[in-house]
Amino acid sequence: MSNELSILFITAVSLGFLHTIFGPDHYVPFIAMSKAGNWSMTKTIFITIIAGAGHVLSSIVIGMIGITFGLALHVLEDIESARGNIAGWALMCFGLIYFIWGIRYFVKNKKHTHFHFHADSIKHQHNHSHHGDHCHVHEETKTASLTPWILFTIFIFGPCEALIPILMYPAVNIGIGGLILVTCAFAITTILTMLIIVMLALKGIKFLSIEKYEKYSHAFAGALVFLCGFAVQVIGL
Repeated sequence: MSNELSILFITAVSLGFLHTIFGPDHYVPFIAMSKAGNWSMTKTIFITIIAGAGHVLSSIVIGMIGITFGLALHVLEDIESARGNIAGWALMCFGLIYFIWGIRYFVKNKKHTHFHFHADSIKHQHNHSHHGDHCHVHEETKTASLTPWILFTIFIFGPCEALIPILMYPAVNIGIGGLILVTCAFAITTILTMLIIVMLALKGIKFLSIEKYEKYSHAFAGALVFLCGFAVQVIGL
């Protein structure tokens, strides 16, 4: 491995790690949705890997098209910037919609007290939820099944800004083998970092006493996803 390729390889691993760590949109949505939707660890891992792969591969495809057809780097950077805007707004919209749905879900399932008075002066009361055992099950299942696909779609639009200009274009000068090595190093590091953060966070949450707040989990998850989109679109994380 030449010195130039070694430097690019180390840079790819470093950038894959750092751009994931400092981009909360890479892991917070999966942590929030997994907890709110009671996903199994296996399901969470699968969804995180698939979304992460779509996130990286979309930039790789654009980079390969640019290299193949000799497109100017600024053209690809404009495309990636446009994709970033789409992903940021989409994440904000999804989070806001899910937050509203979560509030509605909580209100519908909020227990309330019924008082019953009988002719013999006997009265009693009981707690009741109109949607506790029936209607909401179908609605929640439908929402839960759509959520992974929505996240996957949003992540396809999410660009890896550093991949094309800093790694792919310089690597192509070394050769196709160098390009593949550097690209794979970045992709694998990015996805592994996403997985490790998500898994550690979910493991850590189990040690917290948050049972009494679980009724707000959907609304809280939506708010977190919205804030991630806001951080990407407005703050520029």
